Amino acid sequence: MTAAYHGYPLVRVGGFNTVAATRAQLAQIMVKDCLAARTTKADPKLVFSSNGQGIALAGEDPKFADAMDGADIIHADGMSVVNASRLLTRTPLPERAATTDFFHDAAEAAQAAGLKFFILGGKEDQNLAATEAMQRLYPALQIVGRRNGYFSSEQDAEVCQAIVDSGADVLWVGLGKPKQEFWSVANRDRLRGVGWVKTCGGLYSYLAGDAPRAPVWVQKAGLEWLFRTLLEPRRLGVRYLITNPHSIYRMVRYSG
Repeated sequence: MTAAYHGYPLVRVGGFNTVAATRAQLAQIMVKDCLAARTTKADPKLVFSSNGQGIALAGEDPKFADAMDGADIIHADGMSVVNASRLLTRTPLPERAATTDFFHDAAEAAQAAGLKFFILGGKEDQNLAATEAMQRLYPALQIVGRRNGYFSSEQDAEVCQAIVDSGADVLWVGLGKPKQEFWSVANRDRLRGVGWVKTCGGLYSYLAGDAPRAPVWVQKAGLEWLFRTLLEPRRLGVRYLITNPHSIYRMVRYSG
């Protein structure tokens, strides 16, 4: 990564060069990159997110760390990343750009600029419900294709060709961390002409109504992880018990 992206500084937080841009600014970067890609037909920009889980995972799995290094843009998905930048770096990040919130900025910008989305990942019913929700919320948004996340690596070329043929400018990839990052890096050269490949984790579950968001004050306090743990203690309790101390250590050790 360079020291800036489209003029926005890159701040080292937890080992990741994280772009110091607001959600609205990130959406405008998306528009610029996607309109340029229509002419250049270059490899897409890989846009990943940073949160405590990902920072801890990068310390445990060198392959995931390498995948994150392959990103063109990393934004702060977790409030802990923003808080760490304020305490540990000279250039604090302006705000949290949670993917579940950023999607709405991206959709509004896409409507205005005429960008096209492809929705990849999740279970079939969830993918369909999320896509229908997107169309209800943003009637002018062009969604040119969708596919669930249940396909084999042998089908990657076929899936990528369908995405390219659709004319999509932004590919949303919801395959879960770290699979979605590995998949995006591995298939980048098959997606030439697409402007952005944006990983989106559990976005579809929120849009489909399967998972509630934490209250805004909980999000701002950086406690959304606790809210989620209370909803799913068996699945998330152990994960956060392990990842939170590790991510805090890495944010202290690898920020600045």
